[in-house]
Amino acid sequence: MRISSYDYAIIILYLLGIVGLGVWAGFKRKQGGEGSHYFLAGNTLKWPIIGLAMFAANISTVHLVSLAESAYKYGLVYGNFEWMAGFTLILLSLFFAPLYLRSKVPTLPDYLERRYNRNCRDWLAIISVVSAIVIHIGVALYTAAWVLRGILDIPPQSTIMGIDALMFFIIVLGILTGIYTMFGGLLAVVMTESVQTVLLLIGAVCITVIGYIKIGGWSILVHTLTTQPHPMASIPGSGITWGTGNFLHMMRFNGDPSGLPWYSILLGYPVLGIWYWCCDQTIVQRVLAAKDEKQARLGPLFCAFLKILPVFFFVLPGVICVALVQTNYFNGDAPKASADTYTFMITHMLPIGLKGLITAAMLAAAMQTCSAALNSTATLFAYDIFKRWHPATTDHKLVVIGKVTTVTATILAIILSPLFGHYSTIIEGLNKLISYIAPPITCVFLFGVFWKKASGKAAYITLVTGAVIGLVMFYLDWNGLYQANFMMTAFYLLLLCSLIIIVASYIYPEQLKAEAKVLVWENWREPLKGEAHGHVLGNYRILSVTVIVTFIVLYYVFR
Repeated sequence: MRISSYDYAIIILYLLGIVGLGVWAGFKRKQGGEGSHYFLAGNTLKWPIIGLAMFAANISTVHLVSLAESAYKYGLVYGNFEWMAGFTLILLSLFFAPLYLRSKVPTLPDYLERRYNRNCRDWLAIISVVSAIVIHIGVALYTAAWVLRGILDIPPQSTIMGIDALMFFIIVLGILTGIYTMFGGLLAVVMTESVQTVLLLIGAVCITVIGYIKIGGWSILVHTLTTQPHPMASIPGSGITWGTGNFLHMMRFNGDPSGLPWYSILLGYPVLGIWYWCCDQTIVQRVLAAKDEKQARLGPLFCAFLKILPVFFFVLPGVICVALVQTNYFNGDAPKASADTYTFMITHMLPIGLKGLITAAMLAAAMQTCSAALNSTATLFAYDIFKRWHPATTDHKLVVIGKVTTVTATILAIILSPLFGHYSTIIEGLNKLISYIAPPITCVFLFGVFWKKASGKAAYITLVTGAVIGLVMFYLDWNGLYQANFMMTAFYLLLLCSLIIIVASYIYPEQLKAEAKVLVWENWREPLKGEAHGHVLGNYRILSVTVIVTFIVLYYVFR
């Protein structure tokens, strides 16, 4: 594929424009650089921006590449990671967001200190910083650089300015993202995210619509997938059988090549999803910056509706690519590997100009995830680590510390991002890492929100013990000494952590602190009895039911 000068111009103009917008947002902030304006946008965010920003922070080049990759091999099954998110976002809206706003904390580790103790805060702050740098920033940079190298048709062993081409793109993208995040803070992040999400969706829609038209519609797609052999069926060890009749089904049974039977999704995803959507600083920071409780509740529900889209615009293109190869649309050509699916469709289906737009969309996906994680990392380090040991630090000094942290985190992510090349697929490595990190954190937050008897010492024991067990399992997995369904692994680890916190709470009982009484629900029905703030759009109860019904219907249709 040849990239035209017009495509290059689109890419370059986009990069300059998005960095300029981020820097401009820094000047737009209230003068004085107060911490609340730099880290939480002055608590001015309303639900449309919150929902869009949460969706944007979640979507990255990993989605575009890995979901299409998995769909090319296994069909729509990995779309469960998108639709199951809708249910966990309801939990954030109903049960977690009100407590976060009630506590008026800038970070989630700060919440843990008020609910449990300072040790829990310190531990979560460290784990959150590490996970943000490795999981959010590192994987996004690696995937974006890998895709750019493919789109620009640069051979794997090539160098640019004496640097490995992949590493060169990682450095460039990391530096550009770090610049506007450092200058603009959270306001720059949410403003650029809003623009980038629109661009990203335009690109994804173009790929899907063009592919759908080329294949000739839904009935032909279904017929082709059912009657023609899969392009990878003859490859030893691929796990792909001749027929692909189940490609358009979300729910699979034990023994499916994807390794994701329905019960693993049902049991394992909530462990990962609650950590990611309800307890991870990078995502929840948008809720913490809400104008009031109403906006904090409605924002996640809006994001839940947006999560319907990725299955159709990020996952379905991989399935369409299979059918196009089966019908010989590409004249005998096909992706050399499933990981090349998305770039293959870009290079073989799009006209000049649109290639540049899609490439810019993929850059948007990577940069928005990196910027969100960089800002949350800066917030965590400034408030939960630096100010923890230097409580007299002024807001102006905290902003300076946050900017230094942004630069440092960018450098570390650039260094660590190539580690994801160790796994057979990027999404596999990403989800495995989360399955080892999430269970103790999910456990501590769930028991903290719903069980008054959960003690601070028990929570700390659970966090540390769970992290050590997860680290051991990661080591075994990395060295090929442990092989299991990562979703079920997460579920079993959650059960173990739950047992630890219950037993430890009875061994080390503590009186619930006065400041923590407002941070625990009396019972699960309590948050459902509050003011609904409106009849339809402003009524979180009606919207929550609407989200649940919508996803149940979708699952029924694509079961």
